[in-house]
Amino acid sequence: MSSKVKLKKNDTVKVIAGQDKGKQGKILQVFPEKNKALVEGINMVSKHTKPNATHPQGGIVPQEAAIHISNLMFVDIEGNATKVGRKVVDGKIVRYSKKSKKGEVIK
Repeated sequence: MSSKVKLKKNDTVKVIAGQDKGKQGKILQVFPEKNKALVEGINMVSKHTKPNATHPQGGIVPQEAAIHISNLMFVDIEGNATKVGRKVVDGKIVRYSKKSKKGEVIK
């Protein structure tokens, strides 16, 4: 059983483990069933492609590969890596930054 994924598309995250440790990027896509996410410029792999309309020459194209959610940490507005919590505000569940003193709600 997997836990609730607290990161969403367009969140800025910091890599806390692996070959890209310390790098930041924006989440392009989240795969909750696999607990993985695609992050812009992180975990780059070389993909061999046949010639097509977008790459008429074909060849080796670098692209992002999915990285496990546990290796990512949300970056808040101030630029601090923080845990993400969930709480009820006005009858809606919202995400908030655990590191900020006020528990700022993430938009």
